[in-house]
Amino acid sequence: MEEQVIQAAPQPKMRINRLEVRDVMAALAQGMADFRRYPLFGLFFGGIYALGGLFIVVILSLYHQPWMIIPVAIGFPLIGPFVAVGLYEISRRHERGEPITWRGVLTEVFRQRERQLSWMAFAVLFVFWIWIYQVRLLLALFLGFKIPASLAAFATVVTTTPEGMLFLLVGTLVGGVIATVLFSLTVISMPLLLDHDIDFVTAMLLSIRTVVENPGPMLAFGLIVGTGAFLSLLPLFAGLFIALPVLGHATWHLYRRAISIG
Repeated sequence: MEEQVIQAAPQPKMRINRLEVRDVMAALAQGMADFRRYPLFGLFFGGIYALGGLFIVVILSLYHQPWMIIPVAIGFPLIGPFVAVGLYEISRRHERGEPITWRGVLTEVFRQRERQLSWMAFAVLFVFWIWIYQVRLLLALFLGFKIPASLAAFATVVTTTPEGMLFLLVGTLVGGVIATVLFSLTVISMPLLLDHDIDFVTAMLLSIRTVVENPGPMLAFGLIVGTGAFLSLLPLFAGLFIALPVLGHATWHLYRRAISIG
């Protein structure tokens, strides 16, 4: 019996381009333009993200763990790149001149469960879990068994006591490192995996290389994303209705500027 040899599809050739800060600003402008063109889609995906944050806060309150609300709210934007997949698809379809319909976009989003992008979701959630774990560890180290029972009391402790301020300092440094690592892993890999059928490890490595070869512009974009996401949390996550779609579309356009295919 003859054996059939199945040849894998050739991987597309990819080149990392040289970026400047003006590329970042142009990507942000394009992201805003895409949001204005398709506001209902943006508000839909931004709403999922915002309501998800509120749901977590309610659950923590019901289980009498209000002290976890602040670290969870700060770490919640870490999963933003995965939620923004639908926004990447909208920008991709507009770029190609393809029709943008609810059925088409949502079908493509759900189809990612069968592709490499689903593995990236596990990676993102794993990093989010690491963030929550290290927060609990730092709380035990600096506050011990003196964790306040209310959110207001917790905020007072971490802003007015030496132990609390040290917890904030160390937590901010550790959180910044975790956020930078996750940003480097996902900023290019997420839209790339939607755009091309390659393995997620290759996509993550290419994303890291893009950040390493363009440290100034890419870290500037990361700072804009982090600051925008953090500020949008303040009015009960309401700012995410706007921040997520704009930044999601902008990420797609930055990917297109950063990577040349073929």
